[in-house]
Amino acid sequence: MLDFIRIACAVPPVRVGDVTKNVEDICRRIREADEQGTDLVVFPELALTGYTCADLFFQDTLLDACKAGLRAVAACTGEHPGVMVVVGLPAVVGGQMYNCGAVLSAGRLHGLVPKTYLPNYNEFYERRWFSSSRDLPQTEVDAADLGLGGSYRVPIGRDILFRMGDGTMLGVEICEDLWTPMPPSTMLAINGAEVVVNLSASNETVGKRSYRRRLVEHQSSICSCVYAYVSAGCTESTQDLVFSGHGIIAENGTVLAENQSQIATDYLMVHDADLGKVRAERRKNKSVRDATSFYGAMEPMRTVDCGCGALRSDGTLYHLEKLPFVPSARADRLERCMSIFNIQVAGLVQRLRLLGANAVIGVSGGLDSTLALLVAVEAMRQLGRPASDVYGVTMPCFGTSDRTYNNSWKLMETLGVNAKEISIKAAVTQHFQDIGHDPTVFNGTYENAQARERTQILMDYASVVNGIVIGTGDLSELALGWCTYNGDQMSMYGVNASIPKTMLRWMIDAISESEQFAASREVLQDILDTPISPELLPPDEKGNIAQYTEDLVGPYALHDFFLYYMMRYSYSPTKIFCLACRAFAQDFDAATIKKWLKAFYRRFFTQQFKRSCMPDGVKVGNISLSPRGDWRMPSDASGRIWLDEIEKL
Repeated sequence: MLDFIRIACAVPPVRVGDVTKNVEDICRRIREADEQGTDLVVFPELALTGYTCADLFFQDTLLDACKAGLRAVAACTGEHPGVMVVVGLPAVVGGQMYNCGAVLSAGRLHGLVPKTYLPNYNEFYERRWFSSSRDLPQTEVDAADLGLGGSYRVPIGRDILFRMGDGTMLGVEICEDLWTPMPPSTMLAINGAEVVVNLSASNETVGKRSYRRRLVEHQSSICSCVYAYVSAGCTESTQDLVFSGHGIIAENGTVLAENQSQIATDYLMVHDADLGKVRAERRKNKSVRDATSFYGAMEPMRTVDCGCGALRSDGTLYHLEKLPFVPSARADRLERCMSIFNIQVAGLVQRLRLLGANAVIGVSGGLDSTLALLVAVEAMRQLGRPASDVYGVTMPCFGTSDRTYNNSWKLMETLGVNAKEISIKAAVTQHFQDIGHDPTVFNGTYENAQARERTQILMDYASVVNGIVIGTGDLSELALGWCTYNGDQMSMYGVNASIPKTMLRWMIDAISESEQFAASREVLQDILDTPISPELLPPDEKGNIAQYTEDLVGPYALHDFFLYYMMRYSYSPTKIFCLACRAFAQDFDAATIKKWLKAFYRRFFTQQFKRSCMPDGVKVGNISLSPRGDWRMPSDASGRIWLDEIEKL
């Protein structure tokens, strides 16, 4: 199950007071929404009549037309049973008139939700015509009283949740309800609404569009829900006001879709939302559950089973980034990178200040150690200490290429750190003799011995110079276990521990533009152009790197994609595979993606023991694998059911 829902914000070209014409346009949009595989279509506040009818709302002719119009819309949904419709209209109940949202599907009216907060200030006079949901004298109304055929009772109230066919819970609020300190949508979400729709008629004034967007973003965030907002369009009366037809679909605080025209009408905006993200967020965030136990009892909800079919969306209208950790817009990316850098530096500053220690880093000329070195130099600068209090150690061995060797020296020299070279060839050769390993056999022993020797040197050298060893390993390597236990897996503080490999390149690129690192800019660019390699096997006959990490463990772009959705939203391998095939359609075929997905899960489960004893390291984003923070897992947990699921793909 992919857990997507396709939502349409529909803004018809309303003709104020002409219910017959308005219903025709509403039904036209329902048909179009059905053709696009939409699950839910939302219309503006009082869409059947127009919001600006004023005292015409008192006219029996208009109200009778609304009954006929509601009957016509219900019949239309019967012709398009896959679509649930929420449309605004005035309804008379118990002798009072209410501004309602009607929820319909498959030819049936499932419920009416009246507006709770009626604006009666500045340009608004709603209390002149309407009563609040708090004034309702009853909780049900006879369908016949609403102009509908059949003899059934229709629930009415702000305390209604609508259960769609697959169990998705829908809540409805109207315009001003969102602009209050305690919006009904908060109660709806606390009691289980995963999707909230807002039928609105918000007039346009200077700055109001951006404020409206922030409200929707905020409410979708604190409620951990999908929030669809649709406002009356510009064909409403312009006697005193202009309405903009603003449509927004947001999810967990992120706007997924928004109409681009400042003043608009007569459009259908269709977009997919991911209910999997909503559900994952609610499972993890116990604050929502805590609020339920307190506020839920204050306003319990009724649930109406709408009986419609399963959601139809396959998520093809949902925007996917190949690199979910990396913002696509350059300005956002630079801001993200420098924010992460500042967090890294702040963490290391505190550790160095507390210990009064120097920093010791193994410098390989690769991405990870380069970023760690930049962090350490900036930390010293902020502490008012010289860069020479950072001790960089390059430790060439059998696999070191001329390019990385030279870059490591150039980097240390241009940064002004205390640079040292310690070749480990002799020590590792002696170690091979001691343990009886044939040095011509390039296996795990051959590679791990080098990694552990480097770590031993760094630890011992740190004692000599009153330093702590700064770890260079990153989040992607920790997820895959692509590190040597008690080798490069170990340090005294890991500044890169929650930074994925796909972000590292952009981090270094952004930092290289900083004025304080101008002298290192040239070598930093060459490091960025160097292939990723552990350099544990001898170079080729031309002295070039012979061992490429991504040939061995797979493309980091794929692994970071897998990691993001597995960790952030707990998606199943099936859903991750489907999303990856879509995101990387131009880069990898399905067989390749399946191969590396299987490798990812196999390594993730078998390498937990390396994460269980990982050193301290600051968290910079939504995902961390620290056993003291975001991820707790037995080292001997079995990944069988995940791997079995992948085999069936």
